[in-house]
Amino acid sequence: QVQLVESGGGLVQPGGSLRLSCAASGILFNLNVMGWYRQAPGKERELVAYISSVGNIKYADSVKGRFTISGDNAKKTVYLQMNILKPEDTAVYYCNLKQFGLEYWGKGTLVTVSS
Repeated sequence: QVQLVESGGGLVQPGGSLRLSCAASGILFNLNVMGWYRQAPGKERELVAYISSVGNIKYADSVKGRFTISGDNAKKTVYLQMNILKPEDTAVYYCNLKQFGLEYWGKGTLVTVSS
């Protein structure tokens, strides 16, 4: 059974940095797309960034130049380095995995950007 476990959320001041990690287990093969979504209070869940197992990467326009997604296939872990954080980045961040037509979600980790 596929499980995704996020870590690294917390409280940070505007302009600060955080790194989120998502460790996947139960993956039989490395052919997948892993990514990060976020949901702010009162808003719909939105894509932040994704990376495929062959290295294709996409970012939301709102995070381009500030966030960097990367993956470690050996560790089955995806990272999201978040720099120059803004109050509007405050949200619950969810790890997502797509593989063989199926989709899996982590439980989420809260990121709060506030002074």
